[in-house]
Amino acid sequence: MKRSFKRLERVLELEKNQGFQNKAVVGGIRQFATYWVDKAREEAIDETDRALVEQVAEVLNEYARMPGHDARAKAVQSILDGLTRREERLADQLPPPPPPKSPPPPPKPAAPPKLAAQREAAPPKETISKTEKATPQPSDDLPTTPVPVYELPAEQNVAGLQQPVTAVKGVGPKLAQRLTVFDIETIDDLLQLYPRRYDDYSLMKPINRLQYGEQVTIIGTIWETRARRTRNNQVIVHSIISDGTGKIQATWFNQPWLTQNLPAGMQIVLSGKVDQYLGRPVFNSPEWEPLELEPLRTRRIVPVYPLTKGLKSYKMRDVMQTAVSEWAEHVPDALPEAIRRRQALYSHPQAVQQIHFPDTQESLHRARRRLAFDELFLLQLGMQARRQEWHSQPGIPLNVGPDQLAPFYNSLPFSLTGAQQRVIDEIRHDMSQAEPMNRLLQGDVGAGKTIVAAAAMFVATKANSQAALMAPTEILAEQHYQGLQQLLEPLGVSTCLLTGSTSAADKRQVYEQLASGEIDVAIGTHALIQEGVIFANLTLAVIDEQHRFGVDQRGALRLKGAASANGDPNPHLLVMSATPIPRTLALSLYGDLDLSILDEMPPGRQEIKTYWLKSSERERAYQFVRRQVQEGRQAYMIYPLVEESDKIDAKAAVEEYERLQGIFPDLMLGLIHGRLKAGEKEAAMRAFKARETDILVATSVIEVGVDVPNSTLIIIEGADRFGLAQLHQFRGRVGRGQHQSYCLLIADGGSADAEERMRALEQTNDGFALAEKDLSLRGPGQFFGRQQSGLPELRMASLLDMAMVELAREEAVALFNEDPYLQQPEHAPLRQRVEQFWADAGDVS
Repeated sequence: MKRSFKRLERVLELEKNQGFQNKAVVGGIRQFATYWVDKAREEAIDETDRALVEQVAEVLNEYARMPGHDARAKAVQSILDGLTRREERLADQLPPPPPPKSPPPPPKPAAPPKLAAQREAAPPKETISKTEKATPQPSDDLPTTPVPVYELPAEQNVAGLQQPVTAVKGVGPKLAQRLTVFDIETIDDLLQLYPRRYDDYSLMKPINRLQYGEQVTIIGTIWETRARRTRNNQVIVHSIISDGTGKIQATWFNQPWLTQNLPAGMQIVLSGKVDQYLGRPVFNSPEWEPLELEPLRTRRIVPVYPLTKGLKSYKMRDVMQTAVSEWAEHVPDALPEAIRRRQALYSHPQAVQQIHFPDTQESLHRARRRLAFDELFLLQLGMQARRQEWHSQPGIPLNVGPDQLAPFYNSLPFSLTGAQQRVIDEIRHDMSQAEPMNRLLQGDVGAGKTIVAAAAMFVATKANSQAALMAPTEILAEQHYQGLQQLLEPLGVSTCLLTGSTSAADKRQVYEQLASGEIDVAIGTHALIQEGVIFANLTLAVIDEQHRFGVDQRGALRLKGAASANGDPNPHLLVMSATPIPRTLALSLYGDLDLSILDEMPPGRQEIKTYWLKSSERERAYQFVRRQVQEGRQAYMIYPLVEESDKIDAKAAVEEYERLQGIFPDLMLGLIHGRLKAGEKEAAMRAFKARETDILVATSVIEVGVDVPNSTLIIIEGADRFGLAQLHQFRGRVGRGQHQSYCLLIADGGSADAEERMRALEQTNDGFALAEKDLSLRGPGQFFGRQQSGLPELRMASLLDMAMVELAREEAVALFNEDPYLQQPEHAPLRQRVEQFWADAGDVS
């Protein structure tokens, strides 16, 4: 015990022996406190010590004013008990004495590699072999403290983890049934139900230092507990708790048995949120336990689990503590030991134990890091396997030289950007190989992706084969068809359009011409993958806005390909996305694809000026529309709904179209939305493009693909109802000509996220920067739906963590290069985990 604490103990023992007369120190206990507190603060070794010092100081300062012998005796004894507990706590933290020196023992037989590695600390860097030095190194943000070694039991009961969850003490049939809501059937499933958040009650405070709204833990003595009934017969239990520095009231509702469980004089640990009642601090329904109990709910970092009807938080924690204490050590660790050492990662059992009941914030961070690394590592291993599988398939080489593309280049009314030329060369090289191309083409709005796709399709036709482009909507498919028909048919390339609105007679003719090879390039929607569609020699499949297609739909287009050397249809695949995808997401979502990025905008594209207006400023927007039209320009007005809804407070296109005709009686207005027939939509778009209408009132149907160079203004009503990427796509409908263009966002804000989206759009036109922002606001689960992305579920990892994504990818590539498909015996457990991890995921390409 430090000197100041020992001196305090001697003074209080003397005061006790003198009958609590405040004469143990000349000048009284208060005078002693003034001297003692500064020394004690210097000698306090942790937060618990510091809290104890402040509690004691408050008691000593009030000692002289305490009423009578009993109150002083109680205060002194409380402090002495606290000092005893401190001494016991510090004794528990002392390291064991060093073993006596003795001659080194003879070398023991080598232990099995896995267990031996798990019991060894990471070697110093200078001892790493040359082979290990060539592999990825740990990230720089790791704590410098060594990773504690987790001792595995002599025999792990891995099979026992597959027992029904009822094998865990405290889990009966009813609770097991409730847990099925979380897809929990086995003990292993239960261990993978990670806390959704944590309440850190590890920092205790004296009562007189509590602040309203904070989550804290206190230790005190119950002065009294009483119950009362309200008019509606509800039982309310009140306890008054004091720690010598002050007192606080704790209240529980409809728990009358607490009057027996919380008697006066009992020392208690109380954890909860500090509320305010009549100007006094109170706890409402706090967690509590007698001081001597194991601190499961209080005095620690407390896990908070997802709950369901009939399942209480304390019961869930009790069950999880039982499961973790009995079964965490049996969780197998499939991660190669060399990687775990290199990245200074917890063992899997360690991570499971600490993710549920962390000892400290650092151990929680380490546990999360290990589990997140595992998920990203398994994700990347699966990507490497898919990439290897795709490239191992025989393809159909299309050898078309640069000179054969000259007619295509010469027909363009503009010069290609350097980025477009570079990407076309990459695609042409891929298509000349004997393995199928699998490439993702990314580019911001207006970067010229369609011209690159047209060049790829021209390459396919010059090799006497066919190409197909599939778009997610009819209006986008029609837009592509119009542009490609004008571009390719003068070069002798025949094209066709196939959508759900194509008449039965036209469909039969298209089917015949595709099967005979009379049509070179087919553009369409899902209609391209119908059973009756047969291509004579399809060697290139282009998928636009591919994330908007399901896994099965993308695969169905592949199956329309021409048979390669092994008889399987393996066409070259080019997938395009007009929605910029952050690199973190591209590495994970499209890790099996080669990536091409159009990072250069065509000359003449002006920056679109964007402004956020409140609904009260709508009249200003209308005046600006009129000025633009008077200057010969056109405008879009976008609404979130087709028709008004009682359930959704948002403006609707149909009603607003009628209202706007009264506001702009001298202007021509058009209307387009998804419920119109294909012919009606085509007529509306044709009229707008021909400048027969001045304002086009629309829904999100014009999000992509619409190209009207004379439109310079887009007004987006209810902008807070759209995502950031979608707003950027809308904005991309203007700024396609030589005139300055504008985007006006009309929204009253609403949520903080909505306001952040508005501000982000005002600040930048960079689609990739906005995509990063959108991903950070919504997360990958909403950025791309899991059903469409084909990603396995990530419970701990974040695709926003670029450093971790790249680290896992480097390790996965290095391991896959060493052992493709994880065929080595020591990698069998890892191969099994990869297969299990990817079991429910679809094909991402």
